[in-house]
Amino acid sequence: MNAEVTHILRHPIKSHGREAVQTVTVTPGQTMPGDRVWAVAHEASTADGSQWEPCASFSRGAKAPQLMAISSRLDGDTMTLTHPDRPDLTFDPDKDQQEFLDWVQALMPTDRAASARIIRVPGRGMTDSDYPSISLCNMASHRAVEQKLGRDLSIQRWRGNIWFDGLPLWEEFDWLNREVQVGEAVFRVRERTTRCLATTANPETGVRDADTLGALSSWGHQDFGVYAEVVRGGEISVGDKVHLL
Repeated sequence: MNAEVTHILRHPIKSHGREAVQTVTVTPGQTMPGDRVWAVAHEASTADGSQWEPCASFSRGAKAPQLMAISSRLDGDTMTLTHPDRPDLTFDPDKDQQEFLDWVQALMPTDRAASARIIRVPGRGMTDSDYPSISLCNMASHRAVEQKLGRDLSIQRWRGNIWFDGLPLWEEFDWLNREVQVGEAVFRVRERTTRCLATTANPETGVRDADTLGALSSWGHQDFGVYAEVVRGGEISVGDKVHLL
């Protein structure tokens, strides 16, 4: 097994932007630092920040594809969001909620519940899994989807955290209930990640333009990547080796 980390991505506000980093230090039982720290509850949601909530409680790319074209930069308590159709926004997600809601309104479909408030659960990233997870993704599997569709795709469609290369396609699915070392950290792989319409939207434009779900279905599933939990903390950097234990 000769795989190594190629990209590390975090998504500070769930479904609202992504940011590449070179190094991250993970902690047992926690999500990746700076990942899904905040989430945007819509007007039909009862989420109030008191506990983890499933993705249906939040504004997200599956329902609002324009959100997929947001990029983010987190600097301490300050967030900067960029989008091809909106002016840049720099704000504090804990304090400047109205500025954000005014900014994002233009990106939301009028036939969907409007974004209502930003929430956070201290110490608990709002991952799609009901346990604190970090998603691992295989570049070979990504290239297989590209080949199936006959076009280049951005890895940002998958909103994964840690990307690696050097393994056969779909090998990550064989890691279920096993431990894998990435850099200094060790993960236990818990489950495959089932995908939704968010992945059909282009991260550059926010327009749905690729049948990613149809491509996945040709392999008899709609899964891409795996959810894993940290069992031994440590530093992970781009270029680090990936070892199945």
